[in-house]
Parts: sequence; C-alpha cells; structure tokens
Amino acid sequence: MLPLTRQCPPRQRPICVSCSLSCKQLGWCGLLQQGLLQGELSRVHSPQVVKMSSSDPERPQFLFVKVLASRGRLEAVTQQMGYHPQYLDSFLKTQHYLMHMDGPLPFDCRHYIAIMAAARHQCRYLVNLHVLQFLRAGGDPQWLRGLDFIPPKLRNLNEINKILAHRPWLITKEHIEVLGGLLKISEWSWSLAELVHAVVLLAHCHALASFVFGCGCEQDEGLGGRGSLKPSSPGNQCFCEATAGNVGGMAKTTALTPAPVSVQSLDSCMELDSLRERMQRIHHGSDLSAGHSPLTDTDGEVTGATNLACYMQDPDFGYQDFARRDEDQTQVFRVQDYSWEDHGFSLVNRLYSDIGHLLDEKFRMVDGLQSSAMAKRQGCEPSVFKRGIWNYIHCMFGIRYDDYDYAEVNQLLERMLKVYIKTVTCYPEKTNPEMFDRFWKQFKHSEKVHVNLLILEARMQAELLYALQAITQYMIS
Repeated sequence: MLPLTRQCPPRQRPICVSCSLSCKQLGWCGLLQQGLLQGELSRVHSPQVVKMSSSDPERPQFLFVKVLASRGRLEAVTQQMGYHPQYLDSFLKTQHYLMHMDGPLPFDCRHYIAIMAAARHQCRYLVNLHVLQFLRAGGDPQWLRGLDFIPPKLRNLNEINKILAHRPWLITKEHIEVLGGLLKISEWSWSLAELVHAVVLLAHCHALASFVFGCGCEQDEGLGGRGSLKPSSPGNQCFCEATAGNVGGMAKTTALTPAPVSVQSLDSCMELDSLRERMQRIHHGSDLSAGHSPLTDTDGEVTGATNLACYMQDPDFGYQDFARRDEDQTQVFRVQDYSWEDHGFSLVNRLYSDIGHLLDEKFRMVDGLQSSAMAKRQGCEPSVFKRGIWNYIHCMFGIRYDDYDYAEVNQLLERMLKVYIKTVTCYPEKTNPEMFDRFWKQFKHSEKVHVNLLILEARMQAELLYALQAITQYMIS
C-alpha cells in the first residue's frame, strides 16, 4: 500500500478517525492535488472491496480518507467493513478509544495484550499490526521475544486469554481472584479497572481475528501476514494521539511499565530510523530465535514474525463443543440471569468510563444493518434471520435465551452456512480462504461481510458476558 510521506503543517494535521469534521476542515496539504489519496482510494474500488452506497455516496470515501490520513494506509479490515459505513464508523471509534485514548492500561501494554490475543488464533495480520504499534508506543523490544520476557503481571493474563479465546464458559471468579490479588496482594495484582480494560481488549481482538479470517484479510498482501509492514512517518500520527490530555494518560505507569512515556520519547519511537534501530536490537539480541520476533530486511522494511508460538502457552488448548462437555463441569449460561443490557453494560461502563456506551452502540449498529435481500432469500424477516445467526453463535458458547425456539436455527441456516459460521467463530485459523467465495454463493459480497460482522459482535458479547459475570461474582463474594 502507498504510505503517506508528506507531513501536514501543525494546524492542518489530520483529525482522529472518531471525529466528524468535513473533508474541507481537515486540510490535506496538497495531497489530494498530488493524487496520493486518489491513488489509494481508487485502488480499493475493486470487486472485493467497498463500493459507494447510492443512498450516501460520500460516506464510505470520507471514512476511508480519515483512516488513510491518520494511519497512512487502508487496511483490509477497513476496506471490508466499508461495505457498511455506519458500522465502520462505530467500530473505528471503539477501537480508537480502546487503543489510543486515556484509560487504565498503559499504551504499550494494550498493544501487547492485543498481540497475545491475536496469537491464540495465529492471526499474523493483527499480530504484525500491533507489533508495530507497540514499538511506536514506546514498548520494550525485548517483550517481543515472547511471554518469558514480559513482566509477571502481564504474563499472568495468559490463562484468561487462553480460556476466553476458546472456552469462555470455563472462566470463574477464581481466575479473577488470582489476578485481583485477593489470594496474594502484590505489585503483580490487577485493579478491577485494569482487568476490565484487558478483558475488553482480549474479547475485541479474538472477535476481530474471526472477522480477519472470515473475510480473507489474512491473505491481504499489504498489511497481512504474508506481506511486509512499513512503519508510518511521524506525519501520519493521529492528531488525537498527540493532544496534551491523552499524553497525560499515556504517562500513567503501573507495574507493567518500567518508565513513563513522554511526548518526546513517543515522537522518537515513531521516527522511521528509530523504529528500524529498535527492530535491529531485537534481531541481534542474545539467544534470540529468528522465528520469535519481527525482523527487518535490507531495505529497512519490517516483516512479520514467522513463529507466533512465543506469544502463547498451551497451544493445543482449543475450542471444544459446549454440548459435549462433562455435565458436571458447567451450567448453561442463561441470558435471563445475566445479560449485557441489564448487567454487563453498567459494570463495564462504571469501571472503564464510556467504553460501555461505545460497545453498546456497536452491538446495536450491527443489529440495525439492512439485510432485507439476504433474509428474503432465506424466506424470513431480516430481524428473524439475524437473530437466528446471533443465537446460534451464542449457543455454541453455551449461552441460551429462554424465549427463543432453537428449532428455527436449522430452518433458517442451511448446513454449509452453519459450517462456515462455526468455523469462523470457534476456530477461525482453520478457515479456508476459498470458503468465503464457495459457501452461500447466493449472497452478495456485502451480505457475506454483514454475516461476518454479526459473528464478530456476537462472539465478542459472548466472551464479555462470561468475563464480566466472573468479575461480578468476584466483587460480591
């Protein structure tokens, strides 16, 4: 992909992707005249990426311009979600808040947690993306050597990461007690606010990995696992990341970080030469296996890690059918007893300010996407078809709705569609790239993306319900 190499004057820097200024207010410093933006935007108008909506012709392109300005590239995920621009807008706001705005966790730790989460599904696309952002945030390059080189506090999150990714129904308040320090208070203990932030990050990245594999983004030759990663220049920094208020949040330190991150150190990390130097430090580190870290080639481009095993433990632990579990192991999760609307939303919003509103907007946004043509082909109402997919996904994780007749699932979803949904949801790394094209051929590309968005959000909410219920039980015990 074509990176932006020209820097904007201070007063004309691109705004944060979550802002809503018009294109005229952004100030592109002649980039449009030089054809840099048009070239990148025209490239995405292929049969496999977003087309302009007739009802709102400028909306997707406007979002693409904002993403391109702040990141210097249009990632495959952004292109695919662009089929549904309202959802894309909500997704970008949530992800930006999670990764770049003030919150309980330091910035480098957020990206490392994302690396850990993506590695559970062998998603190189997300691992490579967050490796670069981890370094740009001032992260210690030694951490990229694997879990043995990170602080114990962060390493202790591995168990919850593993369970949430594959069998979230096994999460209990005992897991929270260990992390929260109830059994042993120490500098390794997590505060409830930090833990909620970490849990949302894990669920977000696990679910996003499903979308990446489901839509074939892992095969993208730009920022995907098979391509090379080109560090962005300082001029591509999102404006909101450089504001005084946000830097203040970045300077907050916990046991996870060895030292505060200043504005100067952040800018330094974002310099291309500095980033190359940091990558070389990893490459030439003592006892470092070439397969355990990102490397730089002779041209200074950052290439992806060839082995993700260093970022996870117990790699054989995977999804197991909930219906085949031991009857004594766990009970069915009934939404009537613990729901997002009545319980999860208030808890997460209280411990991590405003994230509940953003997540709730995203859940509602995917539910409100138009799917009349898709549902008509299945012979039902759009709401009925979407609820069938949502409840089928939750059912695979042991979550049941007492007011739903699950016989409808077999009536609404043909066998091949169910196979696709289960694969993308439960073990996305096993998704065959051809599945997206061969299965459910009667659906348009945008409709297939819509189904993958439903998978993303349903899976994320399922993981959050289990994790937040365990945190609730820990708090009241």
